[in-house]
Amino acid sequence: MTGARILERFPAGSPRGSWPAEEYAAERRAEGKPATVVMDLKTDAFLVVVRTDED
Repeated sequence: MTGARILERFPAGSPRGSWPAEEYAAERRAEGKPATVVMDLKTDAFLVVVRTDED
């Protein structure tokens, strides 16, 4: 994903799967940040990212 900043990483092997990442992203959205969860297959982690305004 280009034009994005990683806010936090969560291991995909967690017993709760993507839930911690989704909860973290929801908290950031409540603060007004457009956070999204994506899967990074290379590092086997869920990333919470926000898009940046880089053109």
